[in-house]
Amino acid sequence: MKKLKNIHPGDVLREDFLNPLVISAYRLSMDIGVPQTRISEILKGNRSITADTALRLSKYFGNSPNFWLGLQNDFDIEEVLLQKGADIKLIKRHSAN
Repeated sequence: MKKLKNIHPGDVLREDFLNPLVISAYRLSMDIGVPQTRISEILKGNRSITADTALRLSKYFGNSPNFWLGLQNDFDIEEVLLQKGADIKLIKRHSAN
């Protein structure tokens, strides 16, 4: 079975919000008061969504900051599993004796 690509929150921002609403990265950055480079780097997958950005995006789009942070957490966990999954599998569960 083929494994799906790990989806960065920037992909969700672009495909589910900016493209359908015809909002440019520049307009979003101006409307939420952040540098355009921050939005561009998120859209490229080179930057994480911080709590500050999550709060701004949630206010702008009318959803929860936890939505944005949840996307980021899911992405980060999957990335670590891809990179260090073999090491993590070797860890034995603690047992209280």
